[in-house]
Amino acid sequence: MNSFRILNNKYTLLGNIFLGNIVLTSSSNVFSKMVKPKVYVTRKMNEEAMAILEKDCDVISWSGTDPVPRAELLKNIEQVDGLYCVLTDKIDKNVLDVAKNLKVISTMSVGYDHLDINEIKKRGIKVGYTPETLTDATAELTVGLLLATCRRLIEANAAAKGGKWQTWSPFWMCGTSLKNATVGFFGFGRIGQEIARRLKTFKTKEILYTSRNAKPEAAEIGALKVDFENLLAKSDFLIVCCSFNESTRGKFNLDAFKKMKKNAVFINSSRGGVVNQDDLVIALKDKLIWGAGLDVTTPEPLPIDHALFKFENCVILPHIGSAAIDCRMEMAALTAENIVTALRGEPMPSELKF
Repeated sequence: MNSFRILNNKYTLLGNIFLGNIVLTSSSNVFSKMVKPKVYVTRKMNEEAMAILEKDCDVISWSGTDPVPRAELLKNIEQVDGLYCVLTDKIDKNVLDVAKNLKVISTMSVGYDHLDINEIKKRGIKVGYTPETLTDATAELTVGLLLATCRRLIEANAAAKGGKWQTWSPFWMCGTSLKNATVGFFGFGRIGQEIARRLKTFKTKEILYTSRNAKPEAAEIGALKVDFENLLAKSDFLIVCCSFNESTRGKFNLDAFKKMKKNAVFINSSRGGVVNQDDLVIALKDKLIWGAGLDVTTPEPLPIDHALFKFENCVILPHIGSAAIDCRMEMAALTAENIVTALRGEPMPSELKF
């Protein structure tokens, strides 16, 4: 009788020797099954999420609010079974080569372009993510960003604070309206659909979308699938909420902006890499489009001397699409649950299939 294993803490006897909560078998080492799995958390997290992990795991975490330094990450992941990360953590081959015991990665994000999926797949590592938890919060933020851009809210607030508000004037600070407008979506998944549902209450004329496949939900929303060229040509507001991959990288370049309406408002709450930012600068400078609202940029944070900050008709937010406290709490908890369930050998609440 050299070894035993715990079977999900159940009192199960499978033809072996039974001792309390422990079933003795010859399949594993006694001490290895008594040790909790190790999990590394790359950012300071809320107590609720940490409690989920600490109940079943030995947890090591980076205590800072800034991204964990690369050297610190590599130093701490050699023996970990689970990795709790965020979108600023680049989990590439170098990291995976060090983390030889890694069984599951869970990212507190819907996007996963910071993960080297090919290398992860080679190693048979499971991946968890948080797609559905942030849908409503991101949709709300995108609508807010659109309104802030087209109705010049940031510019107007600065004018009021700066003493430029002298009197009421008929056409001062006039922007553009959603009423009777055509709104186009590049990418029409969960987030895009929720944005569209919210925008319909503004009495928009038409909802268009471009995606690889027709969306069954489009009929209920009243959205029409069009090709990319028609999306550019017809949209008064063009909202980018696609996934980021090689096919969408740099999709919105100077050629695309030239095909858009002069009065078009461009909104991006996807990933900064979908836009060629140098070309967006030209588009704004040459008035190829009316304005732009960005919740995402490349890089992040965008340097404060970047040319895009010089345009009053370009609203830039610091990637806060999901930054509603209830949403972030739910994301944090789900990220933890993904790790714990995977390490138990149970189905993950939100597993990325690839």
